Amino acid sequence: MTTSMTGFAAHSFNVDHASVNVELRSVNQRYLELHFRLADEFRPLETQLRELLQQRLARGKVECRIGLAHLSAAPPDNGLNPAILERLVRWQDDVLERLPGAAPLSVNEVLRWPGAMQNAVVSQATLDEAALAGFRAALDELVESRRREGAKLRQHILDRLDAAEAQVAVLKPLLPVLAAAQREKLGERLREALGEAGHERLAQEVALAAQKVDVDEEVSRLATHFTEVRRVLDQSGAVGKRLDFLMQELHREANTLGSKSVAVETSRTSLELKVLIEQMREQVQNIE
Repeated sequence: MTTSMTGFAAHSFNVDHASVNVELRSVNQRYLELHFRLADEFRPLETQLRELLQQRLARGKVECRIGLAHLSAAPPDNGLNPAILERLVRWQDDVLERLPGAAPLSVNEVLRWPGAMQNAVVSQATLDEAALAGFRAALDELVESRRREGAKLRQHILDRLDAAEAQVAVLKPLLPVLAAAQREKLGERLREALGEAGHERLAQEVALAAQKVDVDEEVSRLATHFTEVRRVLDQSGAVGKRLDFLMQELHREANTLGSKSVAVETSRTSLELKVLIEQMREQVQNIE
């Protein structure tokens, strides 16, 4: 199943007297690049979270955010954390001793100090278990989001692939007629230049020129690459790099078709193919 590298998932839940928020974002990237922005309580989980992402994702730049907010639950007379207050008093005394002109802490500054407000105690084990469960749920949602986007990308590529195959199908029956016309045209010019006495030389020149403008090989390779693109799109796992390589090969053949062109029909087909291939390539850049 074709999977996109672009996706988003968010999961929020409450555990005891705390709220945990998990957010996952992914965008295009050549390799798998992971970034974590975790609340201090969850930093020890980074290695475990990284392993979970690596098990499910192969490519993309992924940003993981996990935040923690304590819900107001403690009674008013127990609203301050005595340990933090004692620490702030010692720190303030030390600062004022060294810097007598420093301003003392205000009540507002004390209340905003991390951990100054006494919250209902939530064990770290409970928080870790809840965070991992929420992360797994968000990761499932992210994977599903990338799959839905991948299905749309796959259909977009198949539509352009159908159009490209149609262009080649129209051109292929015309190739023998176009080649014969080119040989006749070149033969007339050479006869004018060499005369009948140069009959053997004329035949050699015509054969050489016909070989240089022959595009049967390019048309055959285009058909082979079209088939391979369809086969790769039906595979599971990370196929983006393989598809990107195939787009390069398709563009190479379309470009050669144009450079060998001696007729309006082949030039037009080459141009249309390059437009369609570029449209496919842009979407391939989003595939895992």
